[in-house]
Amino acid sequence: QVQLVESGGGLVQAGGSLTLSCAASGSIFSIDAMGWYRQAPGKQRELVATITNGGSTNYRDSVKGRFTISRDNAKNTVYLQMNSLKPEDTAVYYCNALIRNRNLARYDYWGQGTQVTVSS
Repeated sequence: QVQLVESGGGLVQAGGSLTLSCAASGSIFSIDAMGWYRQAPGKQRELVATITNGGSTNYRDSVKGRFTISRDNAKNTVYLQMNSLKPEDTAVYYCNALIRNRNLARYDYWGQGTQVTVSS
């Protein structure tokens, strides 16, 4: 079994910063891509940022220049540094990871979600 445990959400004023963390644990042979998604009330879940095991990153346009995704492969952990936060960033943020087991089968895992609320 694999678990993704997120931390770091909270309430912040517009213009502020937060850092989210997500640690993967369990039966892990390797982790391919890791990423962050978010879902605001009444909206579909959307991609925020992803990072490959080689460090290549991808961001949605609305967060480019404000958010930075990084990972510590030794700790199986991905981070999302969020700066210059806006009220429209308010959402539940979910960690995602594509993880291979010892048979090299790849599975898609999700964290439980962490609330980020940005007040105006």
